[in-house]
Amino acid sequence: MLLDKINCPNDLKKLDISDLPLLSEEIRDCIVKKVNTTGGHFAPNLGFVEASIAIHYVFNSPVDKIVFDVSHQCYPHKILTERKEGFINPDKYLKYTGYSAPEESLHDVFKIGHTSTSITLALGLAKARDLNGENYNVIAVIGDGSLSGGEAFEGLNNAGVLNSNIIIIVNDNEMSIAENQGGLYENLKLLRETKGKSELNFFKAMGFDYQYLEEGNNTKALIELFKSVKDINHPVILHIKTLKGKGILAAEQNKEAFHWIVPGGLDNFGKENNTFIEDNNSITRDFLLEKAKTNKNLVAITAATPGAVGFDKNFRQKMGKQYVDVGIAEQHAVGFAASLAKGGAKPVLFILSSFVQRAYDQLSQDLALNKAPAVLLINWCGISGQDATHLGVFDIPLISNIPNIVYLAPSNREEYLKMLDFSINQTEFPVAIRVPLTTLMPEGKEDNTDYSILNKFKTVQKGAKVAIIGAGDFVRLAVETSKLLKEQTDIEPTIINPCFLSGLDTDLLDELKKDTKLVVTLENGVLSGGFGEKISAYYGSSNIKVLNFGAQKEFTDRISPDELYKKWRLRADLITEDIKQALKS
Repeated sequence: MLLDKINCPNDLKKLDISDLPLLSEEIRDCIVKKVNTTGGHFAPNLGFVEASIAIHYVFNSPVDKIVFDVSHQCYPHKILTERKEGFINPDKYLKYTGYSAPEESLHDVFKIGHTSTSITLALGLAKARDLNGENYNVIAVIGDGSLSGGEAFEGLNNAGVLNSNIIIIVNDNEMSIAENQGGLYENLKLLRETKGKSELNFFKAMGFDYQYLEEGNNTKALIELFKSVKDINHPVILHIKTLKGKGILAAEQNKEAFHWIVPGGLDNFGKENNTFIEDNNSITRDFLLEKAKTNKNLVAITAATPGAVGFDKNFRQKMGKQYVDVGIAEQHAVGFAASLAKGGAKPVLFILSSFVQRAYDQLSQDLALNKAPAVLLINWCGISGQDATHLGVFDIPLISNIPNIVYLAPSNREEYLKMLDFSINQTEFPVAIRVPLTTLMPEGKEDNTDYSILNKFKTVQKGAKVAIIGAGDFVRLAVETSKLLKEQTDIEPTIINPCFLSGLDTDLLDELKKDTKLVVTLENGVLSGGFGEKISAYYGSSNIKVLNFGAQKEFTDRISPDELYKKWRLRADLITEDIKQALKS
């Protein structure tokens, strides 16, 4: 194999250009085997193999700086930069993260997992280079889908007037995660159709030199293009047309489905599975489809991640004009939802926990300050084994501390449905619902709670001496802990389901003072600034002792939930130990 000879980019430069198509196939084969085994971003990496080879064939990394946007296309780069063992050796498949990571290699400048950032980051490197009197190339790689993000526009606006070397490669595969959305893509389509010759050119309007390459998967053509701009003294856009999923027919034909795959995703594609398992996504889909029949101003909104919340093409077609994908633009999504609500529509915005932080100002200003009665479903919440860039543990402090937003946390299926119904029908304030990673299980009885009476907690079990408050899906952990505590101490604790993360039931908390010595809070998120600390603060001047259990304030990176639960003592046996110790003291 040619790949056997490649241990660093300098080894690549020793190959003849005629050898590079074979090297492309070898790299592609490694990606297919690895990702089909471990899961990960599939189609975008397959489409950027030739470009990655050409970049390292022409430029001199790590002296020349390469900044990848969102990292969805960085696997070939990793293979070429001393990390191929993570793709060719099954024992090492999990050694490297799926995102660019400076701790792994000098060839990665930034740790990146969110989108639309590469131009801004590359511009900062270029400006620092110029201020330091240094001389090297700065290359930003950005996909066409990422161009819809506001930071990409801001970066382009400033990079276009840099007046020194910055090379921006626009990897145009005609796709975001799902289909591209927005007027910008009409211009990209025009540029593709005219082979870059149209005078109506978004990039030129921003001040860039511009070159177009139709054959974005032709290594020789890419090398010639990159050589023509190496050491250039002004900003340039290289617009290359690539094929997402190249080399795997199923991925070429089903680009959205193969953007990211689970382990075995390639092997199992197309196999019939008639087993229906209800999960949070199916609960939400069924609810919205039913509501949309009678509520014609209801509109479901996603920001380029419909698949992540289970909105397949069938659902999108059924919703018709009552579904909008705004593209990769979380700030716009929140502002758009707020404005829809003020205009009399009923928007339901779906956004992942790790992405909602991208829209903090819109949450505060457009949504909360204006008390716009939009509905936000915050998905993928809770402790997970995700990469550091995709953690879902920071949303409670972020959202619950903004005035006017009601943040709800269901513990079961019935509560979730009742909260959805309440949030859509009310017109007084924005409501966010925390949808956990774990599937919300049926409780078996109808939820009769009136959620319009804000900040009223539910008493699941009445006990004495100890009260355990389990937020959202951690009500189950409170129940498990209660059973264990009763077995070991004969103490039957009170169990409370707060339902609300954005306020306190002070009447109930005061009532607990009569027969409670210890209050325990459990939350599936970061403790600092979170729900439990509100309880601690409330009891601060009283004789009640409070124990808070949750995630510590840190960026974990691909650490299994079981390991984190043990580390943070979020297991019934460990919580029970700590309760007994606290009661002794």
